[in-house]
Amino acid sequence: MASNTPFTLKWGIMATGWIADAFTRDLLTNPVTTRDVHDVRHEVVAVASSNSKERAEEFLVKIKAPSSAKAYGSYHELVADPEIDIIYVATPHSHHFQNAMLALEAGKNVLCEKSLTVTASQAHKLVDKAKEKNVFFMEAVWTRYQPISIKIRELIQSGAIGPVYRVIADLSFGNDKPDGTVSFADTNRMVNPDLAGGALLDLGIYSLTWVFQTMYHLQKEKEKPKVVAAVQKYHTGADEATSIIVQWPQHKSQGIALTSLRLATGVDKENTGGPAIRIQGSGGEIHVTGLAYRPLQYKVIRSDAGGKIETVDFSIPKDPERDDWGHGMFWEADECARCIRDGKKESESLPWEESLVIMEVMDEALKQGGVTYPDLITTDVFDAQSPLNTGKR
Repeated sequence: MASNTPFTLKWGIMATGWIADAFTRDLLTNPVTTRDVHDVRHEVVAVASSNSKERAEEFLVKIKAPSSAKAYGSYHELVADPEIDIIYVATPHSHHFQNAMLALEAGKNVLCEKSLTVTASQAHKLVDKAKEKNVFFMEAVWTRYQPISIKIRELIQSGAIGPVYRVIADLSFGNDKPDGTVSFADTNRMVNPDLAGGALLDLGIYSLTWVFQTMYHLQKEKEKPKVVAAVQKYHTGADEATSIIVQWPQHKSQGIALTSLRLATGVDKENTGGPAIRIQGSGGEIHVTGLAYRPLQYKVIRSDAGGKIETVDFSIPKDPERDDWGHGMFWEADECARCIRDGKKESESLPWEESLVIMEVMDEALKQGGVTYPDLITTDVFDAQSPLNTGKR
């Protein structure tokens, strides 16, 4: 007889920045009242700053965490906590390889923010370690687990618009300044090579997410894509704009993934300029409106519908008992809980193999554009005492 008690996943949060804040607040929402989830729930066991227990304590106060949650002043203490089931790696992607490896080496399940790593070689090493340790490991591409993404994948699989032959996807921010710079300081993670800055690894991953989840992910026989990229480098050396064409010749399909720090996807922030994503099939199109990481509307335009357009809107549920909070990251957390509960080591919605292929595409695009990053953040040799793990320079 099945138990009516929900499975509880116990989390350790690695880092205290804005994305850790948003994700942890989502963990603390009520799964039943916000999103009608009854089979899993989440508990925040501990949060760690790399070198400041006080910062972790301040973080817990700010997000109104339960009094039982612990604060650590090092990542090593966090991964050693026996009460923690899974580590959420919320550091900059420059740090992901070393930080995720630290957790995997400790035998922890890991949810690692996107982009998974700086290089494909690093990503391969993390997957190999997850296999060796027999633990769950997933890239935190939250968009894949949002109801709108799931519905669109189902529509494509149902043949609603015929075979999909082309997808055009964009995520760009309008930060252009009259003096030729962008509005990010050179030290900002968006343009700082020391933090693996640039449009592609931070924003373009979402454009590629839509290209891949609507084509490659649904291929019955997987075909690695051919890659052609155009990269505009910023004066820091990071990419300020990248356009990628991925081609699957055997499937007669192509994807165009666009990203820029100078042009906004939504020019007036009202989506007047049209869809961020166009999914084009032989029998129609699906237009996805809104920023690619969390769009809230799609339209289905069928070739035989006589001009009739089907419009479907979505919303992000909020928790009135948590200051009306709800960001949309709780769905990927629920996926982690179900996978771990069921003994799965990877998510069917974003398997290891697919994360690796996407990293290889970004690797190739940056190579074609001549973008390079420092050895400290590109090495695929794990060092538990790396400054990326200790916070010490």
